[in-house]
Amino acid sequence: MTIKGLEVQFQPEHTKTPALLVTPDDVDSFIDALLNGRHDRNCAVVYSLDRPMMSSGYWDHELAVGVDRVAQMGALTLSVDDGCVSKGSMDRGIGEYMLLGHVREFMPGSEIPIELVRRAVKEFLSGGGRIPTCIEWQAEGF
Repeated sequence: MTIKGLEVQFQPEHTKTPALLVTPDDVDSFIDALLNGRHDRNCAVVYSLDRPMMSSGYWDHELAVGVDRVAQMGALTLSVDDGCVSKGSMDRGIGEYMLLGHVREFMPGSEIPIELVRRAVKEFLSGGGRIPTCIEWQAEGF
């Protein structure tokens, strides 16, 4: 299976021309950019080019990725059919990340170590947009 890659939006220019990730190194560079970037841009939305678009012209899924550079933690939500969110081993309360200046909340108990965030996004890429199995997931809901 040939992987087409991932479209990523976390910078203002990405709303018109999304960044493209096609290799595991691209994923590392993307996560590093989130970690080292502006505080109001520590969250991104990711779309697999290997998944279908709906007749409306929108993707049938959305992976949101938030990172906390100080704690070296992050969280993921995957909206496809029913929403799910990464399941962390500790609860720091509601995780608040910023997507292009707008707050994106992740439910309590969803934060995982940054290395697991990297691994999950790489698996999302290599798996053609399938739900990553390298982390635990839980139903989304506050």
